[in-house]
Amino acid sequence: MRAWLMGGCLALLLLGQQAAAQTLLVVGDSISAGFGLNTDQGWVTLLQQRLRKEGYAYKVVNASISGDTSAGGLARLPALLSGEKPGLVVIELGGNDGLRGQPPQQLQQNLASMVAASQQAGAKVLLLGMRLPPNYGERYTQAFVRAYEQVAQASQVPLVPFFLDGVGGVPQLMQADGIHPTAAAQPRLLENVWPQLKPML
Repeated sequence: MRAWLMGGCLALLLLGQQAAAQTLLVVGDSISAGFGLNTDQGWVTLLQQRLRKEGYAYKVVNASISGDTSAGGLARLPALLSGEKPGLVVIELGGNDGLRGQPPQQLQQNLASMVAASQQAGAKVLLLGMRLPPNYGERYTQAFVRAYEQVAQASQVPLVPFFLDGVGGVPQLMQADGIHPTAAAQPRLLENVWPQLKPML
């Protein structure tokens, strides 16, 4: 009888943990989609593994698409919020906006709209910032950086200033195209995100 009761309590505990699990939604581009990597090598997969290891009841949904822009992410977001009902949204977009020379003001507006929509849906938001190579010109690259800073400040959401910090521009951590990080770089990407993400869990 005692063993039966203990087994029942354990089952109820596990069910409670599953019910309490929230969804962490990552909306990004090829960096988060793991372009050029095996599906189990990307930083988003490493994030799910760390959450489980440290006892956080989160299911990670990776809604990242290679080549996506902030406009694309904004267009996709309502359906993702409705379908996944995330408790936390990580936005990693803008790199393709910059590489295509799109106006930083447009990037800022799109990111602000994504943050607002996520917050209205009841989700916390973490914004991952990007930077561009200096050959895009100081005026443009500085405006690009400010777009993230201004969104984070106005929306009062945490910001990782440069998601590729310690990775971008390091040849041994970048694929041959010089744009996408290698498998060896993925743990560093997670480490760049974790200090801002952990307090939000």
